[in-house]
Amino acid sequence: MEQRNSLAGGFLLMVAIVAGFAWGVATGQPMLGVLAGTGLGVAAAVLLWLFDRRR
Repeated sequence: MEQRNSLAGGFLLMVAIVAGFAWGVATGQPMLGVLAGTGLGVAAAVLLWLFDRRR
């Protein structure tokens, strides 16, 4: 049986959270940045998962 390599979506989640935190610190609202980064990271990871399922 052939085995596929799956794509890693956790990296996108981590990068989005850190970028959101950095943006939040720059704007004076770090918690809002973390929440926004988490939301964007989860969306990106889900999209990557859906893309990987179709391969």
